[in-house]
Parts: sequence; C-alpha cells; structure tokens
Amino acid sequence: MSEPLMLVLGYTAQALFGGRFALQWVVSERSGRSVVPTAFWLLSVAGGILMLLYAVLRKDQVFILGQALGLAIYVRNLALLRREKTLRDPGRLRRGV
Repeated sequence: MSEPLMLVLGYTAQALFGGRFALQWVVSERSGRSVVPTAFWLLSVAGGILMLLYAVLRKDQVFILGQALGLAIYVRNLALLRREKTLRDPGRLRRGV
C-alpha cells in the first residue's frame, strides 16, 4: 500500500478511535452523569480494526499486540451489553430485534 493511502488509513482509524471519547463526553454532559454508550464500543471496534490493519501493514509487532488485545476487550463489552439487553427482554432474540 502506498504511503499516502497508509496515512489516510491511519488518520481515519485515529479519527474513529478518538471520536469515541468526544461521543462519550457529549452523551455524559447531556445526561449529567458519566455514561458509556453502546456507540462508544462500536467506534472502539471500528477504530481498533482499522488500527490493527494499519499495524499489520506497518509490521509493528508491539502495535499489533496492543490493538488485538484492545479489540478483544471492546468486543467483550459489546457481548456483555447484548447479554444484559437479552436478560431484560428474553423474547428479544426470538423476535429478531
């Protein structure tokens, strides 16, 4: 991949990843309390995947390890949120919602 495309990938990944904090801040301010919305974790996964791709293309083992571990945490948080919603509404999965 050419260097300009690598930079676009890297900056896009950073924008997604950094955007999650701006989102969390806005949601928390509107709520008047600290809130971590589901979209925070979705942006974490999207940014993390792109950052991992960037790290793999750069062949940076330290960066690869850090991003891979972070992705596991982000995906696990989404799984926990899904489980919580299912426990609150057990018929949700049967309805395909």
